[in-house]
Amino acid sequence: MAARSFVVEADGGSRGNPGPAGYGAVVKDASTGETLVETAAYIGRATNNVAEYKGLVAGLRAAYELDASAAVRVRMDSKLVVEQMSGRWKIKHPAMRPLAAEAQQIFPVGAVSYEWFPREKNKHADRLANEAMDAGKRGEEWSPGGSTAELDAGVPVATAAAAAPSVPAPSALSEPSAPPAPAAGWGPDLGPPTTLVLLRHGETVFTPEKRFSGSGGTDPELSEVGRRQAESAASALAARGTVQVVVSSPLRRCQETAAAVAGRLGLEVRTEDGLRETHFGAWEGLTFAEVRERFAEDLDAWLASPEAEPTGGGESFAAVARRVARARDKVLARHPGRTVLLVTHVTPVKTLARLALGAPPESVFRMELAAASLSAVAYYADGNASLRLLNDTAHLR
Repeated sequence: MAARSFVVEADGGSRGNPGPAGYGAVVKDASTGETLVETAAYIGRATNNVAEYKGLVAGLRAAYELDASAAVRVRMDSKLVVEQMSGRWKIKHPAMRPLAAEAQQIFPVGAVSYEWFPREKNKHADRLANEAMDAGKRGEEWSPGGSTAELDAGVPVATAAAAAPSVPAPSALSEPSAPPAPAAGWGPDLGPPTTLVLLRHGETVFTPEKRFSGSGGTDPELSEVGRRQAESAASALAARGTVQVVVSSPLRRCQETAAAVAGRLGLEVRTEDGLRETHFGAWEGLTFAEVRERFAEDLDAWLASPEAEPTGGGESFAAVARRVARARDKVLARHPGRTVLLVTHVTPVKTLARLALGAPPESVFRMELAAASLSAVAYYADGNASLRLLNDTAHLR
């Protein structure tokens, strides 16, 4: 099998030089331009050059984790880093020598080449670095689930990117906009849609007991029943033969479910942090009745308003909707016209369904969604969406 080829775009910045600094890096498939991994971090007080080197190291490490045998082409707008790493300029600054040495040791000699390109072409990595610095200023860590760098940069992510569905980008402060509903059965021929097949993960020990199990709990694995459900879903999807890409929430129950499907289809599992389940705060691991008994007022507020958060710093439905919409938009931009399997959780699946319908937030309480069930939404080039399937469990019977 031929070795994979990656492009690493990296950048770093300092607001003061030296001053508060951060880096960003993105790993892309060299043949398609598809974004495979984004990484960024706030690094405290540092110079621009140190931040740029740290971005390079982070990008190379992310590429190495994807495929240690890959060939890598690094693109940066730092002439200094490119010339020094290419061996044409000496590294004189003591703070940069260990970083350059670290970068050189990640891949074998000859596996990495370097290319300078203008700053205006390095927007994706630059925006990641600025997101990291902004997060550091707020006292937070940068999270890929909250990143809009790829969308903000307007970087074409594949040769067919021009045909990507134009789904409205969500505001950071408002409810994500739902696409306008087309007249049923009518409209122009806009070519093949991008179809998101939504698979809820299989059962865990919490599922039959109906306990709150989100992003802030114990991250349970699939139960024996859940593993059988995952295999049944894998068989059904393999029989259909339409899924071309598998993307999963980072939580273990989804990763295990996704691995079962991807293994049957001969595909890799890609992870999208924005697909994780709601953080339920102090309610994690409790039943609805237990939450009602201990946190009655907070529960009533949560049921009444999408802006209300679960007790103890949980995540509101409004915040989840914005996060899931960002993840949706990134997937649609990366895979135009393809059928993508998203392996995720109850709240993200219901959220994607209601946004496709333009339904109000409270509609999530009126949907039934079984473990290992399948749903599907098609997205068209004019921004319209069509809910094609919800809570299909035929493969489990």
